[in-house]
Amino acid sequence: MNILVIEDERLAVEKLLQVLRKVRPTAQVIGVADSIAAAVAWLTANPGKPDLILMDIELADGQSFAIFDQVAVESPIIFVTSYDEYALKAFKVNSIDYLLKPIQQDDLKLALEKFDRTQAIFKDNGRQQADIQKLIQELQKGTDATAYRKRFLVKHLQKLMPIEVANISYFFYEDRVTFFRTPDGVNYIVDYPVDEIETMLDPNMFFRINRGMLVAIHSIHQINPYFGNRLEIKLKPQYDKEVIVSREKVSNFKVWLGK
Repeated sequence: MNILVIEDERLAVEKLLQVLRKVRPTAQVIGVADSIAAAVAWLTANPGKPDLILMDIELADGQSFAIFDQVAVESPIIFVTSYDEYALKAFKVNSIDYLLKPIQQDDLKLALEKFDRTQAIFKDNGRQQADIQKLIQELQKGTDATAYRKRFLVKHLQKLMPIEVANISYFFYEDRVTFFRTPDGVNYIVDYPVDEIETMLDPNMFFRINRGMLVAIHSIHQINPYFGNRLEIKLKPQYDKEVIVSREKVSNFKVWLGK
């Protein structure tokens, strides 16, 4: 099996290759592209060559869906990403599965087994569409609200305290540590990276506005236009730095606010 990896974070590539070697040691990674431009160039120079593409969605120069507007992509795709809000869109572009970071060995193993089973399906468009609908249904079952985290156990003043998620205003990454802040302005250290926390929370209540911050809808006090087609938001309790919604997040952020 020849695999193309499209991912802009070096550590994420290394982690993905490490897990891939464990679950499919015979697989050959024949290329790594770290941007939309690099992916388009690679696919143009190697049409139809990869048997499978492992693709992140948020790349340094935009969303990887832009690749499909510039070059014909015939290979099946497993999306590997931190952002679950793109799941249904992903299934419209050759996707056979959608994995959330951090990638778990069992999840990748199952996705590759699904790839093995669906090779014939990708040769038959009618059957492909049926399989996509099945995958969408499976994904929707997996987003049952009862599975979301309800509280975090944190250490504070030499004591362990359970803090309800409903009482958290926002999560932020600072000085290589992840914190959350409660409405009374107190910060607590949480022993999970932002990528992992995002998968634990109800997406109707929390939104990841950039790489380092997740905000609760009840914490948003004011929204202002910001240069570069971005948004600045004021939070309650106040955060001591500018809080910017990244350009690629603005559209989905507005949709989220209107739910």
